[in-house]
Amino acid sequence: MGMEGLALGPTCGLKSHGKIRDKAASLLICRHISGKKMEAAAVTSFSSIFPLYSTIRTTPRSSTFLSLRSLTSFPSPLPTSFPHLSSPGNSVSLLNRSLCTATRSHMEPEPPVPPFQGAESFFRNVLGSMETVYLNRNPTAKSVLELVRSVDNDRICYDHLAFRTFGVNGYGIDSMAQFFLDFGYEPREELRFPAKKLRALWFSPPRISHTDTGTGVHGPLPRIFISELLVDQMSPPAQEIIRKYTEISGSGNKHAALASAQGFLTWEKPLYSEFQQLARESEYAAWTLVNGYAVNHVTISTHQLKSHLRNIKMLNQFIEENGFKLNSEGGVLKVSPDGLLLQSSTVADSVSFQFSDGVTESVPCSYIEFAERLVLPQYKDLPDKEVKEYHRRDGFEVGNADKIFESTSKDQLTRRAA
Repeated sequence: MGMEGLALGPTCGLKSHGKIRDKAASLLICRHISGKKMEAAAVTSFSSIFPLYSTIRTTPRSSTFLSLRSLTSFPSPLPTSFPHLSSPGNSVSLLNRSLCTATRSHMEPEPPVPPFQGAESFFRNVLGSMETVYLNRNPTAKSVLELVRSVDNDRICYDHLAFRTFGVNGYGIDSMAQFFLDFGYEPREELRFPAKKLRALWFSPPRISHTDTGTGVHGPLPRIFISELLVDQMSPPAQEIIRKYTEISGSGNKHAALASAQGFLTWEKPLYSEFQQLARESEYAAWTLVNGYAVNHVTISTHQLKSHLRNIKMLNQFIEENGFKLNSEGGVLKVSPDGLLLQSSTVADSVSFQFSDGVTESVPCSYIEFAERLVLPQYKDLPDKEVKEYHRRDGFEVGNADKIFESTSKDQLTRRAA
């Protein structure tokens, strides 16, 4: 048997700045045997195969390549199919999308990033249409963006855009992710929220050339954060409602990006009683039933602002002084355990929605988030002018995201109205 390499690509189980968590990881095995072509297979238990390598440090936005001279404990042959990687929502398969690359040295100026694929102007116009629908429906987000931009005529860069989905009948993460994958985005890391019956994947943007002057969707390409409700874990009545509307939609899941850009549901409007029933069990489910693939939130990258508002604590104070309510769940400022990812968000706007039975009621819509990514410890001595985005903390944190989800909750909306 010739040399084989284990490549831990930018998959959904990899924390780009820390340890690989065995239970959450989906790892790529890249095999090269006696000149045969490279084969890829996925495994979910790393320590069961290589106990000595169950914990590995990686550099930001990089992948780690291990050259293994002895594979006596490696199972052979490798499995060729991995049904356990498919979720009820038919989420993204990483088997054919992860890259096998070498570890980036700290001395290299920038980690390798795949190039943009397709027509950039078309892609940005679609994002622009999604943003327009979002701003038209959410006056708080529009006002906050204008307010922040008015300070020193500042430029707005988006940290990420977020979407919610139903993990059933092909309406899960993959339905929205496909659009972004087609233009060069890469799947990075999976996050799970057991209490909320949710899972999420985030995607890193491809490389583009000129983004020094653009703002919003015309600036640096944002990360993409897509979550899904694990429908199979819901009660039978809730499952029945969700399956009813995803089945009515037919092939609507193939047009998720179009639905988001046009501001339409891919299924028929539900009954008010069905919305209420879902809301009692999962506010996320009720939100998705009436908002569909609409942008759930956009996030201002605070550290890319030029004014004093680049400090998220000062931005939070500024937002509240101007009369906007911030999500107070777990405290206004959400801080990751490593202290390097700081996040906050407004409370969602509400919109009048007419249900299929003629009832018109106020339902939660979307909100705007703020994120400050601090410089990683290994780059703390870099002069401010030399610090780039890849020198900062990447990825997301379950604890932070779990509280940000509450921006559309009844408790937060009630507090906003008080």
